[in-house]
Amino acid sequence: MAIRELGQLSLGDSLAPRTGRSHDRLERLSRLIDWKRLGRLLGTMHASRYGAPGYPPLLMLKALMLQQWYDLSDPALEDALGDRLSFRRFVGLALDEQAPDHSTISRFRKALGTDGLSERVFAEVTRQIDGKGLILRQGTMIDATLVEAQVKRPAKPKHEPATEAATDEQALSPAPDATPPAEDAPRAPSKLVPSKIDPDATWAKKGHQRYFGYKGHVAVDYQSGIIRDRKLTTASVADTSEADGLIIGDEAAVYADKAYDTKARRARLKAAGIKDRIAHRPNKHHPLTSRQEQRNKGISKRRSGVERVFAIAKHHMGWRRVRYIGLQRNAVHFDLICTAINLQRVAVLET
Repeated sequence: MAIRELGQLSLGDSLAPRTGRSHDRLERLSRLIDWKRLGRLLGTMHASRYGAPGYPPLLMLKALMLQQWYDLSDPALEDALGDRLSFRRFVGLALDEQAPDHSTISRFRKALGTDGLSERVFAEVTRQIDGKGLILRQGTMIDATLVEAQVKRPAKPKHEPATEAATDEQALSPAPDATPPAEDAPRAPSKLVPSKIDPDATWAKKGHQRYFGYKGHVAVDYQSGIIRDRKLTTASVADTSEADGLIIGDEAAVYADKAYDTKARRARLKAAGIKDRIAHRPNKHHPLTSRQEQRNKGISKRRSGVERVFAIAKHHMGWRRVRYIGLQRNAVHFDLICTAINLQRVAVLET
């Protein structure tokens, strides 16, 4: 389909009231970055010779940002774009232009998964934020969070094997003095039942609670709170497996909890000239010394800022469970959430 040409805002648009907290907030967000660069990045991804004209990709991307900021479903976003003046101004819809419906919104989000477009959007926004001098590189906080699947949990087996009783950190992370497994090393098959509807979702256990779904991994700038990198995996992937890919390489230090404690990682940080701020993990042969315990407490206080990212995603953007089925669709959504969080953070930093 062709891209529809949206006209300039009309006289009626200019006369419509421009007051309210939502209007002021979105006006500030619209000035944070160069949105036109994002429009050029997306190009004419919906262009085609057939069908009704599509909406400009930049308009649709802005609509998806609104969806994250206000925790809206696709039908709720359609309704909001239809009658909220502040939303229409932010995306660039005049009063006499029809808003995209929920199916159009869904198709566009799905299309962002093609050729890694959602990843490129996140990278471009982060690059522009860095250009403002807001990423300070004094440290990177690394962490992960478990998120329930959209589908109903599969039924548990009647007799759960004893080997499944270990905690998430014990079962999924190697001991500090152990050689980490190769990235392509095969994992033991799970004894728990997978989902036929969402085969990408898997089981994981943290403490005494079992989760079924996915895991979001992030690398957050220590001082600014900007997400520098992110990745979504299935829940059974160990936190430590993704850690090396989240270390940017230009930070002064890396802050992480004991789930990321391996000798190999500490050696790599030392070789790169990056301060090791990973908490020590005890085992039955090597209990923590009093000095290590004190060090862990200090690291815990410093890395606690990463939890703010997960709190915003889960409590303000509705990410208590994933919205979609399949790793790829949920990874696109995670990219959008992280992009939206970064834009919100810039608005705070620049006030």
